[in-house]
Amino acid sequence: MKHVHSDILQFRGTHYDFGYKQGELLKNSLTVKNREKQWRVRKPRFKVEEAEVKEAITNFAPGVWEELIGIRDALHWPMEKVMMEFGGYRVDYKRSGCSIMTGDGYLIRNYDYMPKTYEGRYCFYQPTDTGYATVGPTQRITGRMDGMNEHGLAMGYNFMHRKKPRDGFICCTIGRFILESCATAEEAVYMLKQIPHRHSFSYTVFDKSNQSYVVETSPRGVEVRQSNVCTNHFEIMTEENRNHLDDSMKRMNAITNQRKTVSSAYEAFRLMNGTEKGVFSKQYSNWAGTIHTSGYLPGEMKAWFALGGDQEPVELNLGEWLNGQTVPLEQMSGQVDTDIPFVHMEEGAYWTSK
Repeated sequence: MKHVHSDILQFRGTHYDFGYKQGELLKNSLTVKNREKQWRVRKPRFKVEEAEVKEAITNFAPGVWEELIGIRDALHWPMEKVMMEFGGYRVDYKRSGCSIMTGDGYLIRNYDYMPKTYEGRYCFYQPTDTGYATVGPTQRITGRMDGMNEHGLAMGYNFMHRKKPRDGFICCTIGRFILESCATAEEAVYMLKQIPHRHSFSYTVFDKSNQSYVVETSPRGVEVRQSNVCTNHFEIMTEENRNHLDDSMKRMNAITNQRKTVSSAYEAFRLMNGTEKGVFSKQYSNWAGTIHTSGYLPGEMKAWFALGGDQEPVELNLGEWLNGQTVPLEQMSGQVDTDIPFVHMEEGAYWTSK
């Protein structure tokens, strides 16, 4: 078992100022040091013009571009490096897992991925220039793995495959765009039809109306269905599915078969976070181990969060925070059953050339 923490970042202000603050926090951090060593092995081939990335981002969430400029100015990096690390456009993304279920007033999500990529940042941000206030864990600093915004729109994504990528945005950047710019599930569906997708993912969007959509996306098309469960396979664009779906089907069946015993958001959280329920995964070395479980309750404007399995969720009140209160926590912690180092906590969270 490894003790893991996630820092809580709270910020109100312009996107540029928010970016600058994050850049200051990143200076000399383990996250940056480990990421630089990761790139040495992964040999990035990032050659995209700044104007192209700026235009692509500002079409959907113009404040995010200003955030990138703030990060650039704080770190004194060339813009190409900032775009490669934090821009989320025309970069690659590793495979992952993830499971999502929705119900009466809630979206619960297991984030299944590799510890060497996990930043350990949970962010409250209320912009004063443009875009909606949001809460959720970050990925690649500016992106969001899952989250909820000031209108009660909640979002999470599920990996499908990386075959035949095209020019477009990666999942966590798309997650940020949805939360930053959409007020309802219907608006999120519309945006997902307009966004260019780098890889194939499903996005579950859920709002105060209890409306839940699963949007199947790939570089070749987008399909929408109403559903209250999603794992790692498409149900409409089945031609896009991977050949091996046993684990995805196993987790979906575990949720579906036990759903009749779930009568509350808390019971849904226990189903997803319990290590013996068949949904929580310990496949960390395969890029598919459950690192955190998130819960979003749009009607109550509350978020739940737990690191590792068999945990009680920490409750975070977005509604109160939007009214000016400060969350009285600086960190959340938990136990994760792995020896793999986390990028924000330990040396050696990178890949060797062996």
